[in-house]
Amino acid sequence: MKKLTIATSSAALFDLEQSDRVYKEEGLEAYSKYQRAREQEPLAPGGAFSLIKKLLNLNSLLENPDRVEVILLSRNTSDTGLRVFKSIEHHNLSISRAAFSGGTKPHRYMAAFGVDLFLSTERADVVEALEDGKAAASILSSSLPSSKRGDIRFAFDGDAVLFSDEAEEKYQKNGLEDFLSTEKNLANVPLRGGPFRSFVESLNQLKSEFIGDTNPIRTALVTARSSPAHERVVKTLRSWGMSVDESLFLGGMEKAAFLNSYGADIFFDDQAEHCRIASETVLAGHVPSGVKNRT
Repeated sequence: MKKLTIATSSAALFDLEQSDRVYKEEGLEAYSKYQRAREQEPLAPGGAFSLIKKLLNLNSLLENPDRVEVILLSRNTSDTGLRVFKSIEHHNLSISRAAFSGGTKPHRYMAAFGVDLFLSTERADVVEALEDGKAAASILSSSLPSSKRGDIRFAFDGDAVLFSDEAEEKYQKNGLEDFLSTEKNLANVPLRGGPFRSFVESLNQLKSEFIGDTNPIRTALVTARSSPAHERVVKTLRSWGMSVDESLFLGGMEKAAFLNSYGADIFFDDQAEHCRIASETVLAGHVPSGVKNRT
């Protein structure tokens, strides 16, 4: 059984805002001195910290220390990254593998590590990971405290995230009326998979290993689609043999309130504005994929 492997950048895992400010304002040498001088000062949790901690906790629930692994992919060098590893130890996170790329693109190690999902604060790295066919998202942290629940609740947009952007592209070109008509006519034709299809399939495989009525992983599809465009989505998931626990067809309504009601630990969407609004209440991952992100 292939393990579920999540990669996180150091800035997604920990709060590196002050460190980044030193780097941008004073340069690499000052940044290196700043980090070395503070090696014994643990970094505070960052946006993805709570999610990562919950993911690692699944191993204890399954009594399998290797079922979920978290890898650190960082633009730091091992020298400046030593503070990050000491912070990992301080916070009792079971993270032992890392690639410190010294200012170059860390995502190029995703395939070698077998990474299923990459979380970062560097949009350029996320874009290139997506172009390489990997699930990746740029993290927008919520200012609200993280959920104290033991379960993990994932929420995914549909078009350009779980599915391809083929339908979204038609909507952008021809408008809502043509989109609805086309989707109704193509209800029995499955959509192509999007950048997160493989990750959700891996997540569902992990879910299936928990026995009993209470599963610690929940998934939700949260989409702007509504009837009659919903049918193609339902039948696409059916054709893939994929299920989600909850499906919200919102017909263009703002998603943030629904994500809050669902209790999402993280929400993935291809539209930056949707993520910005959602991040006021939940952790959001912008997936810069599809027609809405083309320049």
